[in-house]
Amino acid sequence: MPNAHIAIVTDAWEPQVNGVVKTLTETSETLRAMGNTVSILPPNEHKTFACPSYPEIRLAFRPGRKIHRRLEQLKPDYIHIATEGPLGLAARAFYIRNKLAFTTSYHTQFPEYVRQRVPIPLGVSYAFFRRFHNAASCTMVATPSQEKLLVARGFSHIARWSRGVDTKLFTPEDPASLPLQRPVFTFVGRVAIEKNIGAFLKLELPGSKLVIGDGPALEGLKRQFPEVRFAGYLYGRVLARHIAGGDVFVFPSRTDTFGLVMLEAMACGLPIAAYPVQGPVDVVKPGITGILNENLQLAALQALELDRRRCREESLQHSWASASRQFRNNLVRVK
Repeated sequence: MPNAHIAIVTDAWEPQVNGVVKTLTETSETLRAMGNTVSILPPNEHKTFACPSYPEIRLAFRPGRKIHRRLEQLKPDYIHIATEGPLGLAARAFYIRNKLAFTTSYHTQFPEYVRQRVPIPLGVSYAFFRRFHNAASCTMVATPSQEKLLVARGFSHIARWSRGVDTKLFTPEDPASLPLQRPVFTFVGRVAIEKNIGAFLKLELPGSKLVIGDGPALEGLKRQFPEVRFAGYLYGRVLARHIAGGDVFVFPSRTDTFGLVMLEAMACGLPIAAYPVQGPVDVVKPGITGILNENLQLAALQALELDRRRCREESLQHSWASASRQFRNNLVRVK
């Protein structure tokens, strides 16, 4: 498939900072390096409105007519719809109406996220997402446990699309000298209710806790846990050095489909402490790169004893080149 024209429609794009945006930017750059043309169709090409409860996330407002024109002009060989928002819905409608093939991907546990905010039954939310994705030639998921969950919910045509990590950027070399009492237990990610960060911050642990990231729950957590160091968003090498400067990476989420930050932490030499749930069970090798336990405090303390070199070694098995080849091979020609 070299020199193919691949269009990716996404409601999540820069300046958002999250795993979906990271995955799409790394994949598109890698595909281009392989000789393909990649067109991104993001929300910032449209009038936008603030996503309810996430004002920093901008969604396209009535994008149908404009994105339909764009797709007609581009005439890509392959089309991938990465998200289920206004842009994803508009692109899906275009390809269904014209009886053309497309693929989708399932990045986020939206039914569970919605349930945490609004009392909508999971069955109702999953019915919407099942209908959205089952119209595609295939739906790509990151892990075996995610595939098993969706199949149980009636999703069909599932394909695997794993994730990678930039091991040149995320490295144990040159760690930041953090002005914090050791050991340092670190979290990186969106500071929002679905990340379950409070479960981590409530733990009785020696040393210090460091939270890197921003989001709607930040101010509330700052007031509730004044002893915690909140560093806000960090980027690039500064972020990598801060991760490498810690001792254990604590991942308290129970709803992530993968958890790309765990790979980045492992590449920096940090063992993972997490619950034995979807995401961590597919990324962490228990007793080698982390500890999975329903007792998150025990997991964090036991992770201190793991060999940081093994974490780095395991991370080297996950490349964006390999993940992008998976993505490319899953694509289905439009006509």
